[in-house]
Amino acid sequence: MKQAIVVPIICVLGLVASLGATMQSRESVDILITGGTIITMDSARRVLEDGAIAIRGDRIVAIGPTRALTDRFTGRDRIDAKRKIIMPGLIDGHGHAGHGLVKSLGMDTEKWYPATEQIYARGSTVEFWRAEALLTGVERVRFGVTTALSMFGGGDMIMRTDDQKYGDAYLKATQDVGIRFVLAVGPRRLPFPKTYTEWNGDSSRDVSVTFAQQLAVSEALIKRWHGAADGRLNIAVTFPTHIPAENRVSGAALDELKSQARTTRELSRKYKLLFTQDGHTTGSVTFADALGLLGPDAILSHATEFTDEEIATLARTRTRIVHNPSANAATRRRFQLVELLDAGVTVMLGSDGVAPDRSYDMFRHMFQAMRYHRFYWRDTNVLPAGKVLEMLTVDAAKALGMEKDIGSLEVGKKADIILIDWWRPHMVPMNMPLYRVAYFANGNDVSTVLVNGRVLMRDRRVLSVNEDEVLTMAEREANAAIARSGLEGLVETPEGFWGRSRLPKQKP
Repeated sequence: MKQAIVVPIICVLGLVASLGATMQSRESVDILITGGTIITMDSARRVLEDGAIAIRGDRIVAIGPTRALTDRFTGRDRIDAKRKIIMPGLIDGHGHAGHGLVKSLGMDTEKWYPATEQIYARGSTVEFWRAEALLTGVERVRFGVTTALSMFGGGDMIMRTDDQKYGDAYLKATQDVGIRFVLAVGPRRLPFPKTYTEWNGDSSRDVSVTFAQQLAVSEALIKRWHGAADGRLNIAVTFPTHIPAENRVSGAALDELKSQARTTRELSRKYKLLFTQDGHTTGSVTFADALGLLGPDAILSHATEFTDEEIATLARTRTRIVHNPSANAATRRRFQLVELLDAGVTVMLGSDGVAPDRSYDMFRHMFQAMRYHRFYWRDTNVLPAGKVLEMLTVDAAKALGMEKDIGSLEVGKKADIILIDWWRPHMVPMNMPLYRVAYFANGNDVSTVLVNGRVLMRDRRVLSVNEDEVLTMAEREANAAIARSGLEGLVETPEGFWGRSRLPKQKP
């Protein structure tokens, strides 16, 4: 009897020892994501069923079958991706800081543009910009947008670069949210000086600002913030787009414009930054090329109705383009995506968000892009879903000069990862994940988001900031800015909203 008892005990001890040795031999990682369907977007465009990703620090250290990675690694944090699609974080190539707090303001009237200009230059405070950064940062996290580029203002290039404190507040808030972000700063459109309003409580004073002052503030923001937060925060430089046929600038004013453009572009090259411009269309590329603004470090937004020569210029200079299919500019003039792609130009997608009438939901803009171009060509073969997925990930990373770090899920790249819940009525059956993402998913299907290996949202709960506090602050600051600017009337539903085939002509 004693011998019969001893043998099992020895076996058990041996098994325990074996398990202990196995556990000790497994590598430790910070996060292990297991059991999901991985859309890698790597060079082979692999899709891995029951896949896993191991993360150490801010980088991916392994990717492969769940069984293989769980045998090899033990994670301090384990994320179960069962019934989830795992893919690279989405990249938004063009947005506008400030727009999050003026959504729909003056919509369906001719007052939207001047209203934004009034608020940004005359009605905004440091707290306005902080609240907007927090609000739109949380929106992007919820929609799976892990990297974005935004202009620091809007309207007709109303850049809030009169004082560094506004940019500091915006970037500090973005740092708190945790996304990867590029803020484009630079001067306004001539003539100068420009008037800005500084608020101290209920009192205010007007300040006159020159081109040189705006450029100095932009450089100060570059020195303080470019490469901050472990490389997550970066600065780009912007200069107003000029269309010779529309701007009618001549003589001394044209000479001043050219001088300012070249000086601003020199600033971007001095610090090896991206250079971006908003609102390109017929004639603007030729003008920009003559000024020496183009190049592989330049990103032009909108880009509608170019001549064949301008498309060739973009290809020759390797200038990158942002396509914003949901923007008003894409309604007024056609974006020549097929022609640009066929010429070899790198094109990424942008939201042009979030105002007046669009969000940062890049799934929505991806779907819009496919419909937009297929309708023009009357051909459902135009712009395959795979190409649009590339424009949100690998192509976008290349356009931003970040392709070595983001855009695909590969060993050595940054752990910018999103999980999409496809155990939902509009996503089931769980097959053909590439098509589910391109045609059926929306931003609210994103369940978990990581940037730089940090979990920003888990199971639809934002972890980096207190979302309720952010919403409360945003509501307060939006109402205050509208009141300071005397624009309360623009929140009302305009005449002609109901019962018409089109809105009535606006009164001058």
